[in-house]
Amino acid sequence: MDIDMLRDNRAPAWAVISLSLLTVFAQSGLASADDTRVVPTSVQQVQLSFAEVVRKAAPAVVNIYSKRTVRSAFGEDALFKKFFGERQGGGERVQSALGSGVIVRADGIIVTNNHVIEGADEIVVALADRREFEAKVVLADERTDLAILRVNTGGKPLPFLTFHDSDQAEVGDLVLAIGNPFGVGQTVTSGIISALARTQAGISDYGFFIQTDAAINPGNSGGALLTVDGKLVGINTAIYSRSGGNIGIGFAIPANMVKLVVDTAAGGGRQLARPWLGMGTQDVTSDVARSLGLDRPVGVIVKELTAGGPAEQAGLERGDVITKIDGFEVNDGQTLRFRAATKGVGNTVILTYLRKSETRTASLKLARPPENPPRNVTQIDGHNPLEGATVANLSPAYAEELQVEQTSGVIVVELSRKGIAARLGMRPGDIIAEVNNRKITSVDVLKEAVKANPDRWELTVNRGGRTLRVSVSD
Repeated sequence: MDIDMLRDNRAPAWAVISLSLLTVFAQSGLASADDTRVVPTSVQQVQLSFAEVVRKAAPAVVNIYSKRTVRSAFGEDALFKKFFGERQGGGERVQSALGSGVIVRADGIIVTNNHVIEGADEIVVALADRREFEAKVVLADERTDLAILRVNTGGKPLPFLTFHDSDQAEVGDLVLAIGNPFGVGQTVTSGIISALARTQAGISDYGFFIQTDAAINPGNSGGALLTVDGKLVGINTAIYSRSGGNIGIGFAIPANMVKLVVDTAAGGGRQLARPWLGMGTQDVTSDVARSLGLDRPVGVIVKELTAGGPAEQAGLERGDVITKIDGFEVNDGQTLRFRAATKGVGNTVILTYLRKSETRTASLKLARPPENPPRNVTQIDGHNPLEGATVANLSPAYAEELQVEQTSGVIVVELSRKGIAARLGMRPGDIIAEVNNRKITSVDVLKEAVKANPDRWELTVNRGGRTLRVSVSD
């Protein structure tokens, strides 16, 4: 249909302008007939609605109300009663939270964000048709910020959404966001995928997000990000905002990670099994890229290997630069961890890496992190600077549990407030490297080291990548 015919049919001016631009796109080859993603080519197509997609998908998006009882720090002070009302049970009050969720199985499996239900004493799921169910937490994973709930439907199937392969999503794809922003009720917004593989958002440990400009606001957390064919491509989880409201930068957890957590919970798992690669890595910066002869920063450098671990068994060496995993480009350590996690324990990934400018590949089998040595949690007593500290052996499994990068050595896990260690400024997470120049490799070695009673103690502690040295005179 040409522009003159559109004018004769009294088409709106914006449609004429849009179709003029589309003509330019078509002539430039940007709108190929072979593409599966196409732009509108007529006024009728421009005026198409998402209503049918929303009508089918909306019943599977739910509102979530969670409550928890907290003790007030203000006791029965009359001033605080004036502002917060009478308390229940001697200083206790109830905190409520609102969020969204998505039904992903007809038997009542619902996915939401962990931060929506964290610490809740009671969780109520309200469907679009106003039915309400009490929900139980099946699996809660803080590191992915995902939680899986189950409701008892009495055998009646619920509407649910199917997963879209989030690896097939592309920047520019149209998407819809459905949730319960600010508790006003179910709301639908539209936009596009603005970016993929956002790893620097600082939202969760396994940060690898879909960015969208579809309006997402507080209360949308846990809601659905949909493709235009009504499939779940992500779970909305956070926004970037200085005001607390939407400014067009929202983040969603990709559906492939969501599906992994859902499958774990549906299979009876209480915790997501995370693969262990058996290596430590360092991101390639611009300076490092130049020193390696790379034309741009890409990949991660293998900086350490665990003896007998998956990476060493795959033939990797220190200094190798991993550039791809299963064909997907690796830009940082978070990308590598995300791709390994979504592949799953027991499966094999293909790593592409550079060694002295030569491109190689390796097959690496993803394993569970071993707890070797056993953690041997021990409280240190006696007349020494570590008195009152509870310590444990690090292992790949325990390091994963504690979310620390170092996988060997002795870590402080707890401190007695009245102990000497706490008064010296020790913190949970500190790794004790040396005591009086003796290298500390295990809890047993530490116990032997603190039996001495010198006039002066010298401690070397690793804290968040920094090395601290403490001298204590008796």
